[in-house]
Amino acid sequence: MSILPDAKLYIDGAIRDAEGGKTFDIIGPWTGDVVGKAADASPADVDAAIVAARTAFDTTDWADNHQKRFELVSKMFELLVADRERISTLARVEAGAAIGAVSRAHVDMAVACYKDLLDLFPQVKWEKDYGIKGPEGYKSDRKVVYEAIGVVAAITPWNVPLYVNVGKVVSALLAGCTVILKPAPNTPGMGSIFGEWAEKAGFPKGVLNVITGEDPAMAGETMVNDPRVDLISFTGSSAVGRRIMEQGAKTLKRVFLELGGKSAKIVLDDAPNFQQEIAQSMLVFHAGQGCAVQSRLLVPRSRYEEAKAILSAAYAGFGDNWGEFDNPGHMMGPVISKRQQDRVKSYIDLGIEEGATLLAGGKLRPDKGGGFFIEPTAFGDVTNDMRIAREEIFGPVLVVIPFEDDADAIRIANDSDYGLSGGVVSASEERALNVAKKVRSGSISVNGGMCIAGDLPFGGYKASGIGREWGVEGIEEFLESKVIAIRVTA
Repeated sequence: MSILPDAKLYIDGAIRDAEGGKTFDIIGPWTGDVVGKAADASPADVDAAIVAARTAFDTTDWADNHQKRFELVSKMFELLVADRERISTLARVEAGAAIGAVSRAHVDMAVACYKDLLDLFPQVKWEKDYGIKGPEGYKSDRKVVYEAIGVVAAITPWNVPLYVNVGKVVSALLAGCTVILKPAPNTPGMGSIFGEWAEKAGFPKGVLNVITGEDPAMAGETMVNDPRVDLISFTGSSAVGRRIMEQGAKTLKRVFLELGGKSAKIVLDDAPNFQQEIAQSMLVFHAGQGCAVQSRLLVPRSRYEEAKAILSAAYAGFGDNWGEFDNPGHMMGPVISKRQQDRVKSYIDLGIEEGATLLAGGKLRPDKGGGFFIEPTAFGDVTNDMRIAREEIFGPVLVVIPFEDDADAIRIANDSDYGLSGGVVSASEERALNVAKKVRSGSISVNGGMCIAGDLPFGGYKASGIGREWGVEGIEEFLESKVIAIRVTA
């Protein structure tokens, strides 16, 4: 297994160690062994990053010089592309990505979506004319200008770290904000590398800062509570998102939250290639560690037994075609950590206790290696009130739920605390669209349409979050609007 270079802090334009040279171990999901070291930031290091970001925003032209920052963010993109081999290694060794997943969400999709943000930048409106209006003697020429909100703390997860880091950091920088990136403790290298790119690109001091740390909460809570930080952009669990909202209220901080999901894929009774559609619903990509994965499969009760049989056969056919580090055809590796492995297994045990039928998988797989392997798993005979149907498992666990008709499918899909994504499949586009429009989620695929892309806004309803990431809307999340009215005297 590869040994990664040390992940360093990047504060006020300098790549450096943490205070006192303190480090922590990076544990590789494939082996369970130490694969690298990362700087373990102290409260003083976090404060230094906040000071640097605040000073850069308040005393430089970063927020006003649109062309300068576009050129620098574009230069960082070139450096990222040139570093594809290294970031691919980070995705595999740190995050546990299988080779097949690297060429999709982990690296190639992140690169494509970064390019989308650059291409969208000219569409951002910095000023809007509202014309002359008002009572006689007080007519005013009005306009709204859009300005960067200020210092942004980007707190990111471990599941697809490059993709999420790009979505937050690049959007905020393009908007004119200064940024402090705090990656998850499991994947610090994929955050630290942004500091290296910023230094090589020639970013002004303090515009981008990166802090890593073993404690998952200390740095984040410090920034949430600090009035010098203007906005928190967080991707992670709904429970942590609620805590960030509570703490951020003390300073009336703007909070953007991209949280959990329990998305439903609805396969209607007239779905073309029904057997293929059910079979390809297996939840195996990156071991199901994605907030927008379709982890609830809703099928017509009239074809429920057929669907369960198809899935059982599909999982059996999939067999052991996963979990090999050097196999380019594999899309699934381990889960991120022992803690996550234990969590997923506890949900599998719970599903059995709740009375669901195990159609496939369900076991830990120590024979795959010393890391955190758990089989692709599917449950039938699931009702939507079971915890395995309601709570985000964040692992390779699919639940299959029957519905009576279209209205019942919509009811079940919406009977959830979450509303992030989903899908509908039907031979009738009109019928599928009618269902899609009634599902309360931030994005939904119709007949396999790609509803997540760098030029589209992404976010959720209900406990799935607040605000939108990606697209022009994702850049605009980091802007404030200011009304300017000039009295017309002539």
